[in-house]
Amino acid sequence: MNAFLPALAGGALIGASAALLLLANGRIAGISGILGGLLGTAARDGAWRIAFLVGLLAGPALFRLTAGHWPEARIGASWPMLVAAGLLVGFGTRLGSGCTSGHGVCGLARLSPRSFAAVATFMAAAIVTVFLVRHGAAR
Repeated sequence: MNAFLPALAGGALIGASAALLLLANGRIAGISGILGGLLGTAARDGAWRIAFLVGLLAGPALFRLTAGHWPEARIGASWPMLVAAGLLVGFGTRLGSGCTSGHGVCGLARLSPRSFAAVATFMAAAIVTVFLVRHGAAR
């Protein structure tokens, strides 16, 4: 019955961090934009971007410290498939002017029409992809 509590806590922490970043810096917590801004040529505001990304990477270590074990992760795809998927996701974030965190968490909360369109598009694509993979149409 308590299986939903970790997801609830994680969602609350994501929402709180996105709200804190918006209130403190006036910035949207879109990971692709944060990383892209750091890699840009004029990264004058790099300190908060680095702190945000370090916080993301520190999450599993914090989990390990509190839970006593590493988070369980099962990846059934091959390395070439993971690389191809990563490149497609990167292309999609540039094409869609943002990623799932920027559009799905922050954009929807701000009632952004562009984010509603983006979320509808990537959710539809995900649903179709899962259907095709699981029901053999892609075989």
